[in-house]
Amino acid sequence: MFDRPDYGALFGDAAARAARYADSLETRRVWPRAEALDRLVERVGSALPDAGLAPADVLAELDGLAAAATTGSAGPRYFGFVTGGALPSATAASMLASAWDQNAFSIASSPAGALLEEIAVAWLLDVLGLPAACSAALTTGATLANFSALAAARHSLLARQGFDVEARGLFGAPEIRVVVGAEVHPSLRKGLGLLGFGRDRTLELEVDAQGCIRADALPSLSGPTIVCAQAGNVNSGGSDPFTELREWCDGFDAWLHVDGAFGLWAAAAPGRRHLVRGIELADSWATDGHKWLNVPYDSGIAFVRDGAALRNAMSISAAYLPGDSQREPFHTSPECSRRARGVELFATLRELGRSGVADLVERCCRFATRFAQGLSQAGCEVLNEVVLNQVVVAFGDAECTEDTIRRVQDEGICWCGVTRWRGRTAMRISVSNWSTRERHVDASLESILRCARAARAAQAHERGEAA
Repeated sequence: MFDRPDYGALFGDAAARAARYADSLETRRVWPRAEALDRLVERVGSALPDAGLAPADVLAELDGLAAAATTGSAGPRYFGFVTGGALPSATAASMLASAWDQNAFSIASSPAGALLEEIAVAWLLDVLGLPAACSAALTTGATLANFSALAAARHSLLARQGFDVEARGLFGAPEIRVVVGAEVHPSLRKGLGLLGFGRDRTLELEVDAQGCIRADALPSLSGPTIVCAQAGNVNSGGSDPFTELREWCDGFDAWLHVDGAFGLWAAAAPGRRHLVRGIELADSWATDGHKWLNVPYDSGIAFVRDGAALRNAMSISAAYLPGDSQREPFHTSPECSRRARGVELFATLRELGRSGVADLVERCCRFATRFAQGLSQAGCEVLNEVVLNQVVVAFGDAECTEDTIRRVQDEGICWCGVTRWRGRTAMRISVSNWSTRERHVDASLESILRCARAARAAQAHERGEAA
């Protein structure tokens, strides 16, 4: 134990196993077989053996025990949660970053990690059409990205009232009103709870049939306020009217934040940019690189127009920490100890280029439309206006729809999840993987329609009706 291993052999073995897994995603079941899960479940709760294993044996055991029990969410036929795959360069870069094992909290601990992060952030701001002077925080995902941006908003609004929230906490602080759309994502509410605003202590704005805030129903408000808008409704894919919201916020000096976990990427595609018109006018934005940009987990990003507000909300100091450089990541991020997330972002953007990011977004949107058209033509009920990469579809009543989804998941050709939309039980199809092609969409459509027919037949048989 603790002898220096043969890194070439060990890492080569890991790369070979990873390559076999990645190659299998084209044809493997998307949901694992029951026996694979059973083998893994049997090990849950088992005691740690007294004797350890050689690194190569650990790798073999891990691969043999867990690989078959994974969901094929990195593959081309996974349409469940809004989960992108991982581009080849990003996956390889992630392996390299793991070997580097950098703590990217500062230039002193990882100059490469800090500088690659700075480059990637500048590229992202350019691709997304956001103000070039924004500060950013790389986080685990949209929950912490929303948290970071909202912490900056909290600092800014309270500082205007002469209150230092970082030093004093919220005890005795002036009240800040938080305004959200009625279709706000629960991860944003979680961030509000962590910041002391309360998950349910919000004013909800009316939304339209696509879950977007109604610009014609905005109330009169005053006083310190954070308005939380959304790019990409988690069901419909629709986005809020950002230009109108900006004008409304300016009327009472409110902070406008955008939760754009996946919908923000519409700004990177010329043909979809109109869907998020005015998004660049906000004060802060949150998004996920591991959703539509197809960066490996984890990769959340917060952008804040007022860099000083983000820095004041997040910065720390200690005798052993580096100096006051503006480029230190720990001055803008909620974490200190963290992996070099900028490595995969850099690799992804370098592989795609500006046109590649746009093509990735456009292609996923076209495939969502292909799904919607195929389902509609077969008599299924598409419940949303398909403008982005989301399709919400019902196959009759709730019982039949749920049975269809179970059958699809069990068949393993593709994976789609259940949702509730406008009072209906429905299947949600999210297209966000770089490797998805028309053949994968068509094979998945065949599976979904086959399962829907079987579900309807089973329901009719149960009711004693003709199928």
